[in-house]
Amino acid sequence: MKAFKILPFLAIAFSVMSCNDNNEDDYTAITETYPAVLAEFGSSVDLNNLANYANQTVPAYITKDNSILNPISNKGATLGRILFYDKKLSSNNTISCSSCHKQAVAFGDDNVASIGVNGTTGRHSMRLINTRFAAETKFFWDERALNLETQTTMPIKDHGEMGFSGTNGDLPFSGLITKLSAIDYYRELFDFAYGSSEITENKIQIALAQFIRSIQSFDSKYDAGRVLATNEGQPFSNFTPQENQGKNLFLAAPTFNANGSRIGGGLGCAGCHRAPEFDISPGSLNNGIIGTIGGAGIDIGNTRAPSLRDLVKVDGTPNGPMMHTGEITTLQAAIGHYGTITITPGNTNLDPRLRRNGFGQQLNLTATEVDAVVAFLRTLSGTDVYTNTKWSNPFN
Repeated sequence: MKAFKILPFLAIAFSVMSCNDNNEDDYTAITETYPAVLAEFGSSVDLNNLANYANQTVPAYITKDNSILNPISNKGATLGRILFYDKKLSSNNTISCSSCHKQAVAFGDDNVASIGVNGTTGRHSMRLINTRFAAETKFFWDERALNLETQTTMPIKDHGEMGFSGTNGDLPFSGLITKLSAIDYYRELFDFAYGSSEITENKIQIALAQFIRSIQSFDSKYDAGRVLATNEGQPFSNFTPQENQGKNLFLAAPTFNANGSRIGGGLGCAGCHRAPEFDISPGSLNNGIIGTIGGAGIDIGNTRAPSLRDLVKVDGTPNGPMMHTGEITTLQAAIGHYGTITITPGNTNLDPRLRRNGFGQQLNLTATEVDAVVAFLRTLSGTDVYTNTKWSNPFN
């Protein structure tokens, strides 16, 4: 990531986004100062008693944090929450960020392709769980956005998704700025967050990124076990034998023969999906799935992936289909894909960790191993992220 790309954010992010507790006089002043916010949102957005976004508990064993250049504040994330859920950010007032990133499915989509104002997305919408806790800072499956701030307004500028593209008869992004500037509650909210009612793309990006990075999930069975363990490798005391077996298989590197066939060791999943954040390793190439949603041609440039946390709910229910094509619908199928990697003609971008001695890896999985890894992956799911009101729709 080129840090200078987001330097314009810094003066705003560090100088005006702070929030102190309000006394009774402050309460009255805020209510009177921002009446449109009160009228629009009532108790769902209480500017006198902001939700805790800035100081959430993060386990000590979680060490990755990509929010340094745009630290989360309660004011900024509150504004970001409203922007995230507001359909007015689309050209015809029908689509919001939350239309493709739904709280009920870990801020992903249960559709293969997400519905936009002028059609559907070309790739499956990625889950947004724990985006803050990753070393890879680029966004989209093909990493075309250098950082989350840049990514947040790219769907808005897309003709198919939210429709302020400046092409095909769309208004340009400046049309959205004009639209939001005419809305009373936005003038108040930007003043509340930034000390100025002026609305700019940079301010929108900062607030949306703060809200998205605030969405975290650390209340899983895995976390309950990890906090009691000295390291990842030792058995977790709260795990079943099957779950510990699955953890070992996930973490341990495999041993291959000259033909790329596994003859010992684990499955090597952690080589790309690194515990304890389970983020994607920067520099990863594609995973051998190179199809497209429409079925035409190949798409070999997809090298990013979301965290493996909350792939499914605690009960095992999938949080929508997986991969950029949405073609994988179960954990068993996901593991099975990596069990037999075929080097498809034209795929010049396959990750070398899946290409062993010139051959696509053959893990020779047993049913017992698949079941164990499935059991382990289910331990990465929490419950709070699906129901916590601070990440919910404030327009309800």
